[in-house]
Amino acid sequence: MTQSGEMTSDPRIEATGEVMIRLRMGAHDGHYAGGLVDGAKMLQLFGDVATELLIRLDGDEGLFRAYEKVEFLAPVFVGDYVEAIGRILHIGKSSRKIEFVAQKVVTPLPPEKGGKAVSSADFLKTPVVVCRAVGTCVTPVELQRGITV
Repeated sequence: MTQSGEMTSDPRIEATGEVMIRLRMGAHDGHYAGGLVDGAKMLQLFGDVATELLIRLDGDEGLFRAYEKVEFLAPVFVGDYVEAIGRILHIGKSSRKIEFVAQKVVTPLPPEKGGKAVSSADFLKTPVVVCRAVGTCVTPVELQRGITV
């Protein structure tokens, strides 16, 4: 904290940066009627994002401890392209609090929805946020490599 009581940014957070995975939801991801994708798929993507963040920070994959908040905000369907993005909010001795967002950036546009063919799709000018979460991961101190800034 600064003398005025404001939180100071941990330079390790800046150095770790942000991680993004973009993935197309395939037929194997459709779990419900109409090609609806199970919300757990977003949590799987968040786990992969967290793993990369921990490798960047600690040199170890660490372990996902818990989610403190998960919000499913819009449906995801087979054929959608989803970006899962994460960034570290706080670094404790062994805990790392991470913020996640998943957003749809491309969606199919078949003829019944105005497309010219079954292969038509739209790149969304404004991504649609489909899921937000905050979770905590842990890297045991003895496994941390640490980054220098």
